Amino acid sequence: MSKSAQHLAAGATIVAVLMVATPHAHAGDSNGNLQIRLGVTGIVFDDDVRSVTAGGGAVDLKSAIGADAKVGDTVVPTATITYFFTPNWAIEAICCTAHISAEGKGGLASFGDLADAWVLPPIITLQYRFDRLHGFQPYVGAGGQWIHYWAGKGDNVLGAGDVDIEDSFGFALQAGVDYDLGQGWSLNLDVKKTWLDTKITWKDTDPALGLGEVTSKVDLDPWWFTASLGYRFNVEDLFHRTSAAPLK
Repeated sequence: MSKSAQHLAAGATIVAVLMVATPHAHAGDSNGNLQIRLGVTGIVFDDDVRSVTAGGGAVDLKSAIGADAKVGDTVVPTATITYFFTPNWAIEAICCTAHISAEGKGGLASFGDLADAWVLPPIITLQYRFDRLHGFQPYVGAGGQWIHYWAGKGDNVLGAGDVDIEDSFGFALQAGVDYDLGQGWSLNLDVKKTWLDTKITWKDTDPALGLGEVTSKVDLDPWWFTASLGYRFNVEDLFHRTSAAPLK
């Protein structure tokens, strides 16, 4: 079993144990005001290298040597929390951690990884939820995403002593559907598209290359495809208070 699958299975087990152990504090309610989901997300990057600068001047790698770079797609476990203001309006936050790498393509294919980093990429959206029909509740949403990068120092083909990746901020759209299983449980399918860019800087590159500091501006623009299991209840129950009237 992969590490991502192990983390997802462990998270699901912990949530299930908590819910069974404290049934009164976490009574499932398909019309409750809080929903927690655990799922698996495929991140597919629709990326493009916009510019490269080396030694203080612009470099057109695509024209010069047919070179390009591609951020590798990945699959990660994700956690989502949704708060319902009304039956039709909600706010959602989804997050995970992932390891990504940029690999050389074309004239750079033989060089392997250009850079790699761990990322924290939360997405927050405001959703409109359509009325439930035969257990299905579709929704659409819009919001934003922030990606923080760290540990970008690993091995790289430029021999850089440090690889700095600027945080990304961008717009997000989503569409999805919940299928109610009863007693607060549901299945979910969700698709998000985010528009982000970043700047990567390779500092202290190998002197033998004669490149000095190298920078690249990259559009990331990933798609997020998520399948998850959700549990919905009233947040008041977490504090052992009388539940608010369920959202109808």
